[in-house]
Amino acid sequence: MIRFVAIAIGLALLTLLLLRIARELRGSAIDWRGVALACGFVALAFYLRHATGMG
Repeated sequence: MIRFVAIAIGLALLTLLLLRIARELRGSAIDWRGVALACGFVALAFYLRHATGMG
């Protein structure tokens, strides 16, 4: 029972955090090209780790 309460509290906190982040992103000017570049770099790193087995 305590586990369910802890999970419910965790989900509520996660929801509040996501709503706050969404509110902040709506009001700010974000360099989406830089964000896309960072995401692409991370995706490439995961792909190369999978393809070569190194890293």
